[in-house]
Amino acid sequence: MNTRERFHAIMSFRPFDRLPLLEWAGWWDKTIERWHNEGLPVDETDRYSICRHFGLDLYKQDWFAVCGQDCPRPASHGAGIIESDADYDAVLKHLYPPKPVDEERWREWAAEQKRGDVVLWFTVDGFFWFARRLLGIERHLYAFYDQRELMHRINSDLADWILLVIEQVCAICTPDFMTFAEDMSYNNGPMLSRALFDEFMRPYYDRVIPALQRHGVMPIVDSDGDMTLASHWFAEAGVEGILPLERQAGVDIASLRREHSTMTFIGHFDKMAMNKGESAMRAEFERLLPTAAKGGLLVSCDHQTPPGVSYDDYRLYLSLFQEYAEKAGAMARS
Repeated sequence: MNTRERFHAIMSFRPFDRLPLLEWAGWWDKTIERWHNEGLPVDETDRYSICRHFGLDLYKQDWFAVCGQDCPRPASHGAGIIESDADYDAVLKHLYPPKPVDEERWREWAAEQKRGDVVLWFTVDGFFWFARRLLGIERHLYAFYDQRELMHRINSDLADWILLVIEQVCAICTPDFMTFAEDMSYNNGPMLSRALFDEFMRPYYDRVIPALQRHGVMPIVDSDGDMTLASHWFAEAGVEGILPLERQAGVDIASLRREHSTMTFIGHFDKMAMNKGESAMRAEFERLLPTAAKGGLLVSCDHQTPPGVSYDDYRLYLSLFQEYAEKAGAMARS
């Protein structure tokens, strides 16, 4: 199987040759800085060239920016750039660019995709994420109660823009999947109630998901933390998958699979096991293997590989990954 055939076989619960050797996200800059001192060639700095260096399958991502380069920046991490409707009016000229897709890049990528060499995906800010970027973390949570009209206005405008993105990129090729960046959970579950999700997020997913389905693009939600409870909300909205399934937040893939027989998942290898030696890494692969062999799960680090992982640690991880990727494929075909 080539890279793209393998992806679609696994995500359609069909037999496959092996799991992809996958990093769904790039590495921490501090991790790469460390590895440059431990054996990674210093000229290897690009995300995809590093993938090639390690022999990983290529999954190419484009995160389409809602904010233009001249958009005001928050004063500090977690701060916002607006407080009111008037502020939103003032920044609108910096938001929702009319031509977000780099057509030249996507035509080049589309040729690679057609050959089966890459899996293509794109990301957009989701309906929890983007309002938080504008309002800041604290004000955003109050806004669900105190600035309801503004919240709906932001998400309606965002939905319009995402529909534009979908049409522009799908005029070039059909991405294999996409992600809504949300990050709406931590280790105790979602940061909003089901009622608030249904009022402020679900209507806009209901506008966007059908467009993705018409084009044959798999919608996946990207949220850190424990998404076990919220997985049901997204499934009912038509979202077909979740990543990265952070193990330290208490997520358990076997439980998720019992609750969602056809949902797809990416990630879930506990990054905290990656510098604890072979036996710890083997135990983690053994935990994931029964679910992965049945399809619908692309094993990968459950977030970016942290700088506590040495170059030799990572090479051992990849050696074991190759072994278990092939074992999962053999089980899938038996």
